[in-house]
Amino acid sequence: MARISLARRLCSLLGRGSCIVRTLSHEEAKAFYDRFGTKQDQQAFYEETALRAMVANAALDQAHFVVEFGCGTGRLALELMQLLPDNARYLGTDISATMVAIAAKRLAPYKARASVLVTNGSPTLPVEDSSVDRLISSYVVDLLADVERRQFLAEAARVLRPGGLLCLTGITDGTTAVSRVVMSGWQWLFRMNPRWVGGCRPTRACEYLQPESWKIEYRRVVVSWCIASEVVIASSATDKADA
Repeated sequence: MARISLARRLCSLLGRGSCIVRTLSHEEAKAFYDRFGTKQDQQAFYEETALRAMVANAALDQAHFVVEFGCGTGRLALELMQLLPDNARYLGTDISATMVAIAAKRLAPYKARASVLVTNGSPTLPVEDSSVDRLISSYVVDLLADVERRQFLAEAARVLRPGGLLCLTGITDGTTAVSRVVMSGWQWLFRMNPRWVGGCRPTRACEYLQPESWKIEYRRVVVSWCIASEVVIASSATDKADA
């Protein structure tokens, strides 16, 4: 019994395993990021290296319809529009009306091909089946509750075309001595109060990208300013099965 209690305590502290992890509600997330606004761009100091790796390996030159789940202020969206083919379309969604307004202004030069929408926070994507070439989500999956993460992956499988790619970045466990300490501290702060860290928690793709459903095409963990980020690009495993 003592061992079971200790295991449960460790699981509670680290947010691993089958323990119920408290995440921000949709209302809490909306309120936080409406207040956060343009300050989100200040996170570029640790996000940029991971985003560069994702963009470099996403074969964007072959994409004609890109959807971004959690577009934030549109900082990444603007770069995507500069890299995508001239006839490519972009759709971004976000729970924060403040973020969407900032993103829409930033994407104004591309308004004929790029649009952004405010959503209610649901993982449901407002696009047709098998219509998306690249589904991108950066530093958002690490906010989702486990059930919503599963819903998002089901939506990804629904909307991606054959050969389409799911492109993700998010904070993860450290890989160096200092980053392990920093990310363990981040996990502790999240467990104490998710609002202290904007609802984000370190996660690992292997915890939710099941091999029977997804084939990881590219994975890398990068550490910038002692903060570890995971970059994952995956394709549907059923693409290979149907081929």
